[in-house]
Amino acid sequence: MQEALTNTLKHAGASRVRVTVEYGVDQLRVEVRDDGRQEQQPAHRGGHGLPGMRERAAVYGGVLDAGPEPGGGFAVRARLPIERAMS
Repeated sequence: MQEALTNTLKHAGASRVRVTVEYGVDQLRVEVRDDGRQEQQPAHRGGHGLPGMRERAAVYGGVLDAGPEPGGGFAVRARLPIERAMS
């Protein structure tokens, strides 16, 4: 979430951003969605960006999707499994 918000601040030119966190029995879902421009940014600017976020989600068995939204803006969505405690 922190990386997605940083990217919004640095690159999107957004006037609004919405963060949604949903917690279920076996999954945590996080979405960061902005209303910024959809101009393409260079694939590599010296940071880790989206590939790094995808790698970090995968380490915990999760997935991350990111891309432009229909009608404008950009969204980053992550789904992470929640392990149940053994009783």
